[in-house]
Amino acid sequence: MKEEFWLERWQEGSTPWHEGVVNAALKRHFNCLELRPGDSVFVPLCGKAEDMWWLHERGLHVLGVDLSPIAGRTFLEAHGRDFTETRHRRHSVLESPGFRLFAGDFFTLDAADLEGVKAVYDRAALVAVPPDMRQRYARRLGELFEAPILLISMVYPEHEIDGPPFPVAEPEVRALFDERRRVRHLGEEDIIGRSDLRKRGVTRLVEHAYLIE
Repeated sequence: MKEEFWLERWQEGSTPWHEGVVNAALKRHFNCLELRPGDSVFVPLCGKAEDMWWLHERGLHVLGVDLSPIAGRTFLEAHGRDFTETRHRRHSVLESPGFRLFAGDFFTLDAADLEGVKAVYDRAALVAVPPDMRQRYARRLGELFEAPILLISMVYPEHEIDGPPFPVAEPEVRALFDERRRVRHLGEEDIIGRSDLRKRGVTRLVEHAYLIE
């Protein structure tokens, strides 16, 4: 799971993880973040997710990060947005009213880059991180934010495919965050009927939502 894997996928236009619609769990559980218009929300490994536009329509300022600048450009162009692209320390930054999207490594962002963030929304980051990197990812989130995290993970029979995305069950979520935060399981839904993972051989897929405070 080196950077080249993701960069090549974006270069080839091979992004099967992209839902193309707003995540249903985000709609159901968004209010638990208690955000107000004008607040900033951070979306790690944001890709070109429609979730960002939905958050923007709620009056929020969206900050995101993805390894490839193609992700942010594709998202903004798809929504007809003019944007600037500049270099900022270790990242390229795409900016458009309501959006600030970093292109580069999540782990090299620092608190100054994300100042003022009131919440984190993670649908695609934790499940994209290999097992041996998850502790580092969770620790870095804790270092950057005291803000609540709405986390969407998934569980499927682990033997059926090789990730990403990887299954991350509740015991692991709690092990990653419980020492520093309170983890609340908000709900679950079987989503195999609308997932492309069926084509890869997955027979059961359950999405879980958590609030990490």
